Amino acid sequence: MSTRTPSLTYAVGTLAIGAVLVFPGHRAALADDSNDSSLQPNLKSWSKTIPTAKRFVVLADFNSQAVLDRETGMVWEQSPASTTLTWSTARSNCADKVVGGRKGWRLPSFAELATLVDPTVTPGPILPTGHPFTNVQSTYYWSTTTGAEFPVGAWAVTFDFATTGSVEPVGKTAFLPAWCVRGPMNADEY
Repeated sequence: MSTRTPSLTYAVGTLAIGAVLVFPGHRAALADDSNDSSLQPNLKSWSKTIPTAKRFVVLADFNSQAVLDRETGMVWEQSPASTTLTWSTARSNCADKVVGGRKGWRLPSFAELATLVDPTVTPGPILPTGHPFTNVQSTYYWSTTTGAEFPVGAWAVTFDFATTGSVEPVGKTAFLPAWCVRGPMNADEY
């Protein structure tokens, strides 16, 4: 006779199914290194530092057009477009984008975008040495983050070494490039 209550069994089963549904791409992308816990993204917090050579993986399943960041679990465009757009156009551009034959892209929050900044690198773009990205400009990139303190603007992150990855509010009608991402939505998403 089982001593488990039906509600506890249901709760545990629901949590397990939820984890598979929320992070299915990460499980598959990490299957080759499932025994190497240092290479798996820390999905509970971003407290681990992974060396660049092991941190970024160009994804063959995305026709090598996307990069998994194992430190954060985010999947980034390998080569963001240099076209400059207004904020609302950048958001819809990411939502409509197909990269590596996949949809589901979005504009990142400023916190997500800032995880790619390495302020010790000069000259720009200030990305970790040995990164696999191409076409990244030494300029500001849109984030989806807005705030009550600047209602007509959104936060942008710069990859210019002179400003060491600063985050600045920019008017939504300005023209900046967008670097699209896939992954769980950040709390700053609107």
